[in-house]
Amino acid sequence: SPDPAAMRGFQTRETQEELPRSVESDDYLTFLSGSGYTHVVDPHGVRGPMYYIPQVSPVPQELHPTQWVGDRSVEFIRDRGAGGGQPWYLFTSFVHPHPPFAPPSPWHKLYGVDQVPLPHLPYQYEQLLTYVNRAQNRYKYRDQGFDLNLVRVMRAYYYSCISFIDYQVGRLLDVLEETGALDSTLIIFTSDHGEYLGDFSSFGKRGMHDVSSRIPLIASLPGVFSGNERCDLPVSLVDLAPTMLEAAGCGSERTASHRLDGIPLQHTAAGGSRRDVVFAQLAYTRQMDGTNPDGFITDTPVSAVDRAAASLYMAVNREFKYVYSAPDNMEYLFDRTLDPLETRNRAHAPNYRHQTAAMRSLLMEHLREGGETGGLDGDQWKQFPRQELPRDPDFGLLVQDQPWADTGIPGYTP
Repeated sequence: SPDPAAMRGFQTRETQEELPRSVESDDYLTFLSGSGYTHVVDPHGVRGPMYYIPQVSPVPQELHPTQWVGDRSVEFIRDRGAGGGQPWYLFTSFVHPHPPFAPPSPWHKLYGVDQVPLPHLPYQYEQLLTYVNRAQNRYKYRDQGFDLNLVRVMRAYYYSCISFIDYQVGRLLDVLEETGALDSTLIIFTSDHGEYLGDFSSFGKRGMHDVSSRIPLIASLPGVFSGNERCDLPVSLVDLAPTMLEAAGCGSERTASHRLDGIPLQHTAAGGSRRDVVFAQLAYTRQMDGTNPDGFITDTPVSAVDRAAASLYMAVNREFKYVYSAPDNMEYLFDRTLDPLETRNRAHAPNYRHQTAAMRSLLMEHLREGGETGGLDGDQWKQFPRQELPRDPDFGLLVQDQPWADTGIPGYTP
C-alpha cells in the first residue's frame, strides 16, 4: 500500500501490525511500551528461523496482541451502544493464528500434543504439490526434514491461538447483548486464508488445497440469516462488501465508482444466487534466487505476463475443484464428493476429462471477462518455463526482523 496509515474511509483506526515501521506508528506497540514492555521486540512471536517454532508469548494475557484487539473492540461497541441510535461499522482483525504461533500463558496448555489430529499425508502426496508449496517450505525453514513431534506441538499451539480468538469473539457478542444491539447487528466471522500445518508435508498458506483456500464464513442477522443452518453453495470474500451494503440498505449492485463483483450472502442463503462457481488467483512473485532478503517484490511493478507465469488459478463448484499451476505447467482436478480430502488428482483420468475441460473453460472465461489474459494462449494455457527451487538449501530463507528494533550488541557483528 502506498500509505499504510490511510484511513480508507474509516472515521477512526487503531493499528497493530506484524512488522510496523516504528513504535510510534503502531497503536499496540505504543500501548505495550507504555505498559513497561519496551524490551519486547517481537510481541507476536519471534520470526525468521523461529517462524514455525511454537512459542509462548513474551507478554502476559492481558497485554497480548489478541487481547488488545478484543479490548479495543469491546470499548468501541460499548461507546456506540451508549451513544444512542447512530449506525456504526466495526472491522475487528486479529493477526493470530498467524505464525509464529505464540499464545499467552496459560492458553498454550489448552491442547496436548496427543489430542490434536495428525497431519494429512495421503499416498503419493508429492504429486499433489505445486511450486508454491515447495517454495514456501523452503523460505519458512520447513524443507529440511519432517519432525512429527514438532508438527504436533505446532498444531496444538495453533488451536490454542484460535481458542483465544474465540474467547475474544465471545466478549464481543456479550457486549452486543449488553448494549441491546445483538438482534439488530449484522455479524460476519471469516478469515483471509487457512494453514497447511503439515498437511501434504507443507506449511503456510498460498495453496489451493482446502486447508489453505477454504476458510470459515459465518453470518448472523436475526430475520435474515436463520440460525444453525448451513449453505453448501460456494461463496467468496468478494461477497462481503455487497452483503454489508445490502444489510445497511444502501443497495449492492453498484457503488459510486464501480460495479461490485460479489453477490450478497442474503441472496445466496435464500436460494436466489445464480452463481454456482467461484474463482481465485494467486500470483507468487516472490524471488527465490536470494536477491531479496525480505522475500517479496514490494515496489517493482509486475507485468501481466510475469504475474501469469507465477500464478495459481482455481475454479470451484459443489462437485469439483480445478487448479492450474503455471510455474509447473500442471492441471489438478479434485472430486469434492468422492474425495473431499483431495488425495488424488483426476485432471487427466479417463472418466474425468469432460469435467476437467468444463472447469478449465469456466475459469478461462472468467479471466477473459476480468482482462487477466497474460496466462492464456487462445483456449489453452500459455506455457512458461518451469520454476524450480535453487539447489542451495539456504537460498531464499526468510529474514524478518523488526525494522525499528535495536539489534546491536557491543563487540559483535551480526
